[in-house]
Amino acid sequence: MADHPCLRCGACCAAFRVAFHWSEAQPHKAEGVPAALATPLRLHELAMRGTDDALKPVRCVALEGSVGAGTSCRIYASRPAPCRELGAAWETGEPSPQCDRARAVHGLPPLTPADWAA
Repeated sequence: MADHPCLRCGACCAAFRVAFHWSEAQPHKAEGVPAALATPLRLHELAMRGTDDALKPVRCVALEGSVGAGTSCRIYASRPAPCRELGAAWETGEPSPQCDRARAVHGLPPLTPADWAA
């Protein structure tokens, strides 16, 4: 896992709003997103703090490190569905337009199949 391209990236955590159903957060789900890291967004929806305000640069409060250099998620095991569902480009042999867009926001080139070569 040390060479996983996402650990050198983190662009998706600093490019998109992360909106999710309130039932994915604590206290409703004990192992869910910590309540202090989420903020109300719309009826039945929360957003990860740092991704909820279009007027400032987007950066999830759970993201640690420098985008493009080395990152990690403080709540990886309890991250919400949007984070679990956004796949890295070519990780499973398929492109990911969302991954490509997030990387472009930070001036990073798109991932290629070669990024996954052992």
